[in-house]
Amino acid sequence: MTIPLPQRDYAAFLFDMDGTILTSIAAAERVWGNWAQRQGLDVAAFLPTIHGLRSEETIRRLALPGIDPVAEAHRITLAEIDDTTGIEAIAGAAAFIASLPPERWAIVTSAPRALAERRIAAAGLPLPAILVSAEDVQRGKPAPDCFLLGARKLGVAPQDCLVFEDTLAGLQAAEEAGMDRVVVTVTHRHTLATAAAGIHDYSELQAVPAADGRLRLQARAA
Repeated sequence: MTIPLPQRDYAAFLFDMDGTILTSIAAAERVWGNWAQRQGLDVAAFLPTIHGLRSEETIRRLALPGIDPVAEAHRITLAEIDDTTGIEAIAGAAAFIASLPPERWAIVTSAPRALAERRIAAAGLPLPAILVSAEDVQRGKPAPDCFLLGARKLGVAPQDCLVFEDTLAGLQAAEEAGMDRVVVTVTHRHTLATAAAGIHDYSELQAVPAADGRLRLQARAA
């Protein structure tokens, strides 16, 4: 069943980063795959678990003996900052974002700020006025804190935000924040079990402004 796009106006759009406005899967999986191999993990089974969460939380969940999740996450972040090969914007994302007023959108990511800024630049996308990153909240996705902070920094009510996400953790965080959701599926290898409206990428989308400056998401006319 195809779930239609939300039919209402929003004060702001909030975008996850990896898998939502840009793809860094190849780079991330190279770094994390090497790390997992050194830890003696089943790399193929482990890699699907790294997306959508903060690195520290991903490592902490493994409960590996003798591993400091904070220090290890920092080392992984430095390796990810150095590896930008293959990072690119998702189709239509640059034009779609460029059509939005700067005060009407933000990026809300589980990545550390330095890594987020590096990947945004590598993808050729603009740095937003508001960027919420891993360091800005105590609890990462699927907790709603990051999206609530994004709305607060933009000066809008949570219920007036539309979130673009690609992971179940992110979609759950947005739902807990009381926000409508759209799932971007271009990087998906398997179908997500979600009630959110889905888009493949941004190439057939447009944001239509209302008289009060609010935005409505619509499919571009054929």
